[in-house]
Amino acid sequence: MLRTTLVTLVTLATTLALTGTSQAAVDLTDPHKKDIAMQLVSSAENSTLDWKSQYGYIEDIDDGRGYTAGIIGFCSGTSDMLALVELYTNRKPGNVLAKYLPALRKVNGSDSHAGLDPNFTKDWKTAAKDTAFQTAQNDERDRVYFNPAVSQAKTDGLRALGQFIYYDAIVMHGPGSDKLSFGGIRKTAMSKAKTPTQGGNETTYLNAFLDARKAAMKAEEAHEDTTRVDTEQRVFLKNGNLDLNPPLTWKVYGDSYTIKS
Repeated sequence: MLRTTLVTLVTLATTLALTGTSQAAVDLTDPHKKDIAMQLVSSAENSTLDWKSQYGYIEDIDDGRGYTAGIIGFCSGTSDMLALVELYTNRKPGNVLAKYLPALRKVNGSDSHAGLDPNFTKDWKTAAKDTAFQTAQNDERDRVYFNPAVSQAKTDGLRALGQFIYYDAIVMHGPGSDKLSFGGIRKTAMSKAKTPTQGGNETTYLNAFLDARKAAMKAEEAHEDTTRVDTEQRVFLKNGNLDLNPPLTWKVYGDSYTIKS
């Protein structure tokens, strides 16, 4: 009887340990976690948690990047909008945005609307009703921003919160290596603290990254409001929520949001 009881207890302990490991291993690639990440970014980019309603969003926010549009803020001046429309056109030749490709190539790297006005915004909203364009937006978001950010975060030993912090940074600052881009921000953070993979403390490193991110934001007038760091990401970090588990409550630009589950 005693031996049977011991075997049962050992089996139960092993099961609990495995379950705990499984839960801790859930990262931002988990569909539910990824949806949470999309909602968090949308609260800052579009002032709504309904990120799937933003495929048709488009405006010039006067940040020097031309038109900003779609679920992740593809910009006419930073090549990602061009890449998106090229992908859409490869998949669906003759679509309503295909005629703007020459203009998008010319304005890339500037804030110009030359060749885009007056109908580009209307045609973008028309294209956004097409599931093929929605899928193209999802795919380009993942290729350029989500997958590289999560991959780098996992290499650095970061859990879901850190993966999201990297993702939000690469969305705003781009994947470059200069000091105001994601690569430069990460380099600055690593000069102040070791990543978990290097033997450092995860919270300490993420605080260093957010410090570097905040400095980069303040260096650009269009990004000088740092609430997406101060009253969102830093709140989760201070709460020790490294796995980014709901419920989550935060503020961005003074607006309050909650994800209950």
